[in-house]
Amino acid sequence: MKQINITTTFSVFDNKEELPEDVKNLMEQAIEIRKKAYAPYSRFRVGAAIFLDNGKIVLGSNQESAAYPSGLCAERVAIFQAGAIYPDAKILRIAISATSDERPVTSPIPPCGACRQSISEYEFKQDYPIEIYFMGETGVVYKSDSLKNLLPFMFDKNFL
Repeated sequence: MKQINITTTFSVFDNKEELPEDVKNLMEQAIEIRKKAYAPYSRFRVGAAIFLDNGKIVLGSNQESAAYPSGLCAERVAIFQAGAIYPDAKILRIAISATSDERPVTSPIPPCGACRQSISEYEFKQDYPIEIYFMGETGVVYKSDSLKNLLPFMFDKNFL
């Protein structure tokens, strides 16, 4: 038997004010769009803002359904919209912010597993890493230079 040791590295910003100005703007758009989330069941609101290589920004917020799990996370709303509207554009970075109607969220909230897999599809397709910045409603912001940090054993079309 062998063991594999996987190490990932993240940059940590004390708050969104420490982010580079363009990333701070993207995060502020993620914060703003999360207010439009439709989350009557979880009462957990997430916003995502995607910056494309054509200079466009695409937004998404989580959209729930009483017919669970028919809803969709903010990250997938935004990434699928970007893929539909700008199919040839590369995704350079994603900013994600989450809050709860029930309690303060001060820890960074990463994408869920389904969103990680969806982001990996686009990172693989474009053969270019996607920077991912994520935070709660306040507090520290984590930056991953690639989805591979969050999902080191990525499943892609080569396995099919």
